Amino acid sequence: MRGVSERPYVVLSCAMSLDGYIDDASPNRLILSNEADFDRVDGQRALADAVLVGATTIRRDNPRLLVRSPDRQSARQERGLPVSPAKVTITASGDLDPHASFFTAGGAQVRKLVYCASPAVRAAQDRLSMAPATSIIDAGSPLDLVTVVTDLAARGIRRLMVEGGQNIHTQFLAAGLADELQLVIAPFLVGDPGAPRFVGAATFPWDSGHRMTLGEARRIDDVVLLRYLLSARALGEQQVAGQLAGG
Repeated sequence: MRGVSERPYVVLSCAMSLDGYIDDASPNRLILSNEADFDRVDGQRALADAVLVGATTIRRDNPRLLVRSPDRQSARQERGLPVSPAKVTITASGDLDPHASFFTAGGAQVRKLVYCASPAVRAAQDRLSMAPATSIIDAGSPLDLVTVVTDLAARGIRRLMVEGGQNIHTQFLAAGLADELQLVIAPFLVGDPGAPRFVGAATFPWDSGHRMTLGEARRIDDVVLLRYLLSARALGEQQVAGQLAGG
């Protein structure tokens, strides 16, 4: 893993069922959270310089990835920032729809950064040539996450919020590139072996002998937020926050 100064502070955000699923196998989006938690996520998004989702999430869920609260939008503008953070995606194929909300919502006021495996760069350029404020970046072959986060840092992205899906969360965690995990647990089971889970099979830095540090456990109506601190940088921020609160 590269030095912390060479990449943004990375927050992984995910909601899952009690049995670890982030969706079911139906064509409709599964609602795992609630309005109070959606508002919390909106607040986290407003703190970010960029929000990242995988290409599969764009195709399946068609997310807008915009800050919803007018007050938070105004607060960002007062800080000299656009009303919503930049949008980032990663694709091995370049097969993305320029009419997806990822590209159209927010218009030219919101930057879109598309990191492609080298063989997919030309296809992405051709397909997304008319998408507003969109940059196509060659991220190597095979596509390299360290290249992605290092390039984001060079573009001024200091805080990156990663919102899924399964493959993206798996890659960030397996590579040790996440500083913080915000995991929301929904009060029901999915039980569908064909549905995607929070993460897939991989070798992770955290196992039974290397446990994550729980920074917070909070009830939000009928869901529970578990916030895990995954890096020395995250632990340091938590300690400073605790000192300020106590002082």
